[in-house]
Amino acid sequence: MPRKGMRSIFFKPSPPPPATSSLPPPSPLRTFSDSIMEENIQTAESLITKWDDSNANYRTKFPIPLFSGPRHEAKQYLNAVKGLQAAMQHLVAQDSSSTTLVRAQFLMQLAMKTLQKEFYQILSSNRDHLDPETVSTRSSVDRRSSVSDYVSDYDDEISISISEDEYRVSETERVSMLAMDDLKAIAECMISSGYGKECVKVYIIMRKSIVDEALYHLGMERLSFSQVQKLDWEVLELKIKSWLKAAKVAVGTLFHGEWILCDHVFGADSGKRVAESCFAEIAKDGAASLFGFPEMVAKCKKTPEKMFRTLDLYEAISDHWPQIESIFSFESTSNIRLQAVTSMVKLGEAVRTMLTDFETAIQKDASKKPAPGGGIHPLTRYVMNYLTFLADYSGVLVDIIADSPQSPLPESYFRSPMREENAAASELSERIAWIILVVLCKLDGKAELYKDVALSYLFLANNTQYVVVKVRKSNLGFLLGEEWLAKQEAKAREYASKYERVGWGAVLASLPENPAAALPAEQARAYFVNFNAAFHEACKKQLSWVVSDPKIREEIKGSIGSKVEQKYSEFYEKNRVGSESVTKLLPDDIGNHMSNILNGNGIGDSSVSSHSSSTTSSSHRSNRR
Repeated sequence: MPRKGMRSIFFKPSPPPPATSSLPPPSPLRTFSDSIMEENIQTAESLITKWDDSNANYRTKFPIPLFSGPRHEAKQYLNAVKGLQAAMQHLVAQDSSSTTLVRAQFLMQLAMKTLQKEFYQILSSNRDHLDPETVSTRSSVDRRSSVSDYVSDYDDEISISISEDEYRVSETERVSMLAMDDLKAIAECMISSGYGKECVKVYIIMRKSIVDEALYHLGMERLSFSQVQKLDWEVLELKIKSWLKAAKVAVGTLFHGEWILCDHVFGADSGKRVAESCFAEIAKDGAASLFGFPEMVAKCKKTPEKMFRTLDLYEAISDHWPQIESIFSFESTSNIRLQAVTSMVKLGEAVRTMLTDFETAIQKDASKKPAPGGGIHPLTRYVMNYLTFLADYSGVLVDIIADSPQSPLPESYFRSPMREENAAASELSERIAWIILVVLCKLDGKAELYKDVALSYLFLANNTQYVVVKVRKSNLGFLLGEEWLAKQEAKAREYASKYERVGWGAVLASLPENPAAALPAEQARAYFVNFNAAFHEACKKQLSWVVSDPKIREEIKGSIGSKVEQKYSEFYEKNRVGSESVTKLLPDDIGNHMSNILNGNGIGDSSVSSHSSSTTSSSHRSNRR
């Protein structure tokens, strides 16, 4: 604030009484105490008028402020004011209407005017040294006490100089500590003299502007709910990111440092309440805006994509709550604490609503387009990726969904690994397990869209294995536990086994039950022809099928290849003689022909249909149960 603007807040002293500049001669009846008090007033008058900026020669004699000059002069001035106050108290007790008392009161007003301007000058000229970051990272309490001991005595410059080797403080910290102790000394003097309001008024104006400016530079805008509600999600998300960064600095540095400074300046035993009310006035608008923003976000339209930013906001307040509770611990800042708590409550409600909506959306999914080649369905990818990210917030989700109503799970399907240790975490585990069960049941229905039963099983094997991998490689694994994973892995292997049996059963059945038995040439040739046709048909059809997991794909190919090759080799070795014209496939060719299957090559619409047999449908449901 410009100096001219600050003048309007200073009080104007009353004009001096029409008295002579010298005090009345002492009365013969005066006591020793009277003499001491008269001496105090004379000393005060000499110093106070010397530093009165209304003095015509003031600027020439004293080009720098009182507290920017030699330390002993500031000490003398404060001691003179204390002596003047003692004299005034003595005079009030003796004669409250004496001309000496009137003169002393006038001197006190001049002194308070000077100290108020000095107070403002220190705050203004030390903005950089009194920024919250510098203040909040000050040296230890013991070191500050040592410095305060020196500065509070206002010894000369040599005696108050601080050795960096001894205290290891930077120049910025040293200047900061000196400025803080100067402010404290002035504040104590003005408050004890009955001029606390004038001191506090200057302090609040100066420091509030610094807090508001800092929040602005941190990207904090003061928006109304209607403004927030109208923002596109992309824009609102950017503002949430800015808020997350701003909140960390605001709580950890800005408000923390501001309270340290305020408590140091006004926090003496007699002025603790002054420090609290002063800090509350400085911080209330900025803090209310900061902690009110999450509540406005929570009240906006809720969609699944907003879940994670909502959780970020909740987690940020939750993580900072011990600091928030500590910084804003007193009654005058209770509204700030209440706002932070209210935002957490509203964010928690928003998360629970979005989680319920997410589950409902899965249950209502009615897409009829099957995944090409029996691969991973988009619903599986979306849900599992969503749950994977959700599991990263398990710490706060445990609190948010605690005691929330949810569908019961049969213990045969899932038993939380944390049931005995942590009831709240167990609820989260069960909620996640339930959502995955909903997805797996929906996949049973998606499998019905394939016209080939083997492809249906392959689809279920793929998607179940995808679920297992996502759970094992994320925090979902801790929530669901090894027992659940083992059951799902076994289910994936079961689906893969059924795919082998159904998909390659006709190929194996095209060979005799006892492949090592010698057959008549004509019968052997018929088997060779049937096997060749069945094998090539299976390979051709499964060129467009896919197993997404490379390791599982090679395991399946190896399992099928070994069975087919072993049976065909036995038959081939025993019956090839006389069947050379139809033995177009050698045993060693089996693996080469199968190398291209299940890679998803040439995926087309021929592998799917909008309907499947009722036998397949009932089979899938029984397997899921």
